[in-house]
Amino acid sequence: MRILHVAAEIYPLVKTGGLADVVAALPAALVKRGLDVRILLPGLPGILNGMTGLEPVFQIGPVFGAAVVTLLRGRLPDSGLSAYVIDAPFLFRREGNTYVGPDGRDWSDNHRRFGLLGWVAAHLACGELDAAWRPDVIHAHDWHAGLAPLYIAQNPGLKTATVFTVHNLAFQGRFSNDCLAELALPVGQLTPPGIEFHGGISFMKAGLVYANRITTVSPTYAREVRTAEFGYGLEGVLRDRGTDLSGILNGVDYAVWNPADPDIASAYRADDLAGKLACKLALQSELGLSSEAAGPLFVVVSRLFVQKGMDLLLAALPELIGEGAQLAVLGTGDDDLETGFRRAAAVNPEQVAVFVGYDEAMAHRFIAGGDVLLVPSRFEPCGLTQLYALRYGTLPLVRRVGGLADTVIDASAENLAADRATGFVFADAASQAIGKRIREACALYRDRRAWQQVQRRAMLQDFSWDDSAAHYESLYRSL
Repeated sequence: MRILHVAAEIYPLVKTGGLADVVAALPAALVKRGLDVRILLPGLPGILNGMTGLEPVFQIGPVFGAAVVTLLRGRLPDSGLSAYVIDAPFLFRREGNTYVGPDGRDWSDNHRRFGLLGWVAAHLACGELDAAWRPDVIHAHDWHAGLAPLYIAQNPGLKTATVFTVHNLAFQGRFSNDCLAELALPVGQLTPPGIEFHGGISFMKAGLVYANRITTVSPTYAREVRTAEFGYGLEGVLRDRGTDLSGILNGVDYAVWNPADPDIASAYRADDLAGKLACKLALQSELGLSSEAAGPLFVVVSRLFVQKGMDLLLAALPELIGEGAQLAVLGTGDDDLETGFRRAAAVNPEQVAVFVGYDEAMAHRFIAGGDVLLVPSRFEPCGLTQLYALRYGTLPLVRRVGGLADTVIDASAENLAADRATGFVFADAASQAIGKRIREACALYRDRRAWQQVQRRAMLQDFSWDDSAAHYESLYRSL
């Protein structure tokens, strides 16, 4: 069975979030199951420079405002998977963020850039661009690939099945309806049953309406997006799809994220945690934090946005400091949140450290060196950092939403007694709720035997891609 994954980014070539990790790992897990999998990517500089053996497959242009468009094919550097790349210099060869210009605003032609991504996917499905390989199923990821199911649906004779995965419903790819003509779509599509959304166009809605099946990245998120609280105006569309919508939990590539990690100070195992203390001491030294703190080292590896609950954490920070604990933050985001964490670090230099930005190797050091990973999100479709943290014995402290609810077992008295606990969970999006769990985490930390019991149970959890890939294969075969 031939599967084409369509996405805007892939680790390690271009990454702005967890989507890139998924697109790198899921196809590789499917190949291990015997499927014939390829990936379609935009010709961003990082992708063009990172691929090996790129050769032209088809000369497409001009189309979507680009005078020259060439479909290339090569191999990804780590997995060796075969991938198509859309080389459209006018649209994709830009330095900086994949989606945002130097001024911090979305590229004004994102509708054409990612419309082309879906359009090329549909033409690969037709067999027009590569006569030697034609997909049975196209799996489109997030709004950037949302038009692929729509373009395929425009050809009623085309039997290619489509799966659309929602990684984050908050980002919807919304554009003015004036863009319709530039997307080679008929005016008839601009209706409420089609892709019209609040007077404009929504690429996300296109995927939700026209894909044969829809998945989200966790079972709980699949239920949440059908509600007004989490549906971002698309809950009605998702409810209408009924049994076409399901949740399949993301996995972890344990070849990249594990406590034998070359990026950390010392390797360790669940049955020998000595190396974890060495990782903590190394991180404290790197960040200028005191090694004499009485409480645990809490870490954040996240975008610093309100969605991620970072404002709740800032409000609860006095309680964390009052417990004699420490906080290390790695991330970038809203200016006011960045400023708030920087001020906290300036006032409490031995207890709070902040690195504004993102560095992949540093992320490994934070997760290995921390005692607790904080993920107080208002919503979280799946979350990957808590899965990484579990394998490193860094106990997640999370809000009970989305994939966080599906993957972290609360350290309640009952779960501790049954040796089931793997972290700390709170329900309300309030600083008082996170503050209470911070205090309780600090209390458990003082009981070294109980703490290490939870660490070992966390490290034994298995969130590899094997199970998730089996679910996706079953979904593909059902189509």
